[in-house]
Amino acid sequence: MPAVIIKQSAERYYDEETKYYVAIMEVNLYNKKRDVMVVFDYEDDIVKLLTIHPLKAGQKENRVRNGRWRKG
Repeated sequence: MPAVIIKQSAERYYDEETKYYVAIMEVNLYNKKRDVMVVFDYEDDIVKLLTIHPLKAGQKENRVRNGRWRKG
C-alpha cells in the first residue's frame, strides 16, 4: 500500500517541521474509506519510507492551515 500511495497520490506536501515529504490518498482501510498518509524521503532514485498511518479527522487541514505542510 505505501508504494501505491507514493506513486499515485494526487495530494503531496512537504513537512516544514520534519523536512520530509507526505503523500495522502483515500484508501479502503478496515472496510472504511480513510485518508492515509505516507511520510517518506528520497535521495537520488531511492525512496525511504518512514511511516504510514490513517489521518485523524482535521489533522491534514490543521497542518496545512498552520503552515507546517505546504504543497509539494
